Amino acid sequence: MLTTAVACIGLGAMTMDSAAVTLPSESVLSLADVKDAAARIAGCAVRTPLIHNDVLDDAVGAKVFVKAECLQRTGSFKFRGAYNRIAMIPEGKRASGVVACSSGNHAQGLAEAARLFGIPATIVMPHDAPAVKRARTERSGARVVGYDRAGEDRDAIAAAIAEETGATFVHPFNDPGVMAGQGTAGLEIAADLAALGERADRVLVPVSGGGLIAGVAVAMAATMPDVVVQPVEPEGFDDLTRSLEAGERVANAQASGSIADALLAPTPGTNTFAVHRELVRPGIAVSDDLLRPAMAFAARELKVVAEPGGVIALAALLSGLVPVRGETVVVVLSGGNVDDQMLASALMG
Repeated sequence: MLTTAVACIGLGAMTMDSAAVTLPSESVLSLADVKDAAARIAGCAVRTPLIHNDVLDDAVGAKVFVKAECLQRTGSFKFRGAYNRIAMIPEGKRASGVVACSSGNHAQGLAEAARLFGIPATIVMPHDAPAVKRARTERSGARVVGYDRAGEDRDAIAAAIAEETGATFVHPFNDPGVMAGQGTAGLEIAADLAALGERADRVLVPVSGGGLIAGVAVAMAATMPDVVVQPVEPEGFDDLTRSLEAGERVANAQASGSIADALLAPTPGTNTFAVHRELVRPGIAVSDDLLRPAMAFAARELKVVAEPGGVIALAALLSGLVPVRGETVVVVLSGGNVDDQMLASALMG
């Protein structure tokens, strides 16, 4: 049995009657992996709500459910995967700590999970990451090492730290343990829809490296095999959709240039893409000018705070970029770690 440095007040593990399901990507990530992750994180991760709002339904002509991961511990879904991955490290190795690369949400999730386990964490974070994300990462006790997103190799920096300290490198999206943890959000979506007597036609997921959408796709395919799972990405950073269309991993031409700072991974991961190509459809690219209105809508109508990357799937829906009329749609609101100035600019219009 795994032990942690603190006790988490539990909500209980989720259950799914899906033992007979076999997925084509099972060698990378199986439904059993996701269910095991759900058991590990139960009581530490928040079981976030699935929000239904009549104003949103009327605006897009569909029945929409919003998975509010902005209400997750540390403000994004990233805590799920980070906690699960640390829980999988053998106890004898765990004391050496963890190291990761992140623009902020994985950083915060891993830092807080490491704090709960009582182990050190070092985060390699770009200099242009929002100040609020760096501050909250440090608040959880992590050491932050800055780098230039355009000119330095963050993976090489993290690898050197891991070699020097003996820490376990926790990739923000390409680690199967992280992917499994993120997939627990999909288990919750499926369970909550079933409890309401609903079935989703489409699930829209914000995407950077693709760990969240890979895990969600595995979980949704187990109970709703006909569901369409689609990535939503910033314009100029739609590497997953272009990779799906090409049949192979392709990279973005630039490393920065969108206010959706959480969604700027250069290319899908090898492990994540193995799942994507089997279970995910090509998606939608959203321009920056659509993100602030969606943030304002989330605050005013849904009563939740979302960051630009976190709200991108909702922006695609509100702007009519996705044909959803008459469908039942799930939108993942993946994060809410936005600085005051960005939120104010969204609300001021």
